[in-house]
Amino acid sequence: MAAFDFDGTITQRDTLAGFLIFVGGRTAVARATARRSLAMAAGLRDDRARDAAKEAVLGDVLRGRSEAELVAAGERFAALLPARYRPDTVERIGWHRDEGHELVIVSASLTYYLQPVAKGLGFDHVIGVEMATDADRRLTGALAGPNVRGDEKAARLQAWWADRPADELWAYGNSSGDEALLALAHHPTWIGRRAKSR
Repeated sequence: MAAFDFDGTITQRDTLAGFLIFVGGRTAVARATARRSLAMAAGLRDDRARDAAKEAVLGDVLRGRSEAELVAAGERFAALLPARYRPDTVERIGWHRDEGHELVIVSASLTYYLQPVAKGLGFDHVIGVEMATDADRRLTGALAGPNVRGDEKAARLQAWWADRPADELWAYGNSSGDEALLALAHHPTWIGRRAKSR
């Protein structure tokens, strides 16, 4: 089994802000980040505050939109992302696929675009951030579960494999949010600046 972070690991940089702009426009995203600037600043020092600030910004931009709209936008946005992929990581994904390894993305990005990305790259499963919906399938503005970062990445991967843990696990990440995921792996690999600092 091979588990890959997405932003900065498969891609060269963050994609979440780009998706929010793609869906809501620059003005809405700028207003949301300005409104939540104090919470975002607190998030630099505290993971729970960081998660709360992320949820607040997502809610400000996406609340009230239909789930179908987000799924459709995710398909369109995903089609733009291959130009931002790291060629070496894509090559490594191909190697794992050729070896018959089960492939999973474990990311704090939104599943609306991770799902079509995963399909295009030949992944078997996606673990990512989902938004809660109401009875009319409109986004409430809240996350459907915890942010998939840090210890939650490892917990979600372990919950997914349940009683069939990987005999051999490769894991790939690029940031402090991936440390718990890579700590699970028999073959941890850091990508980007983290790789160069080790």
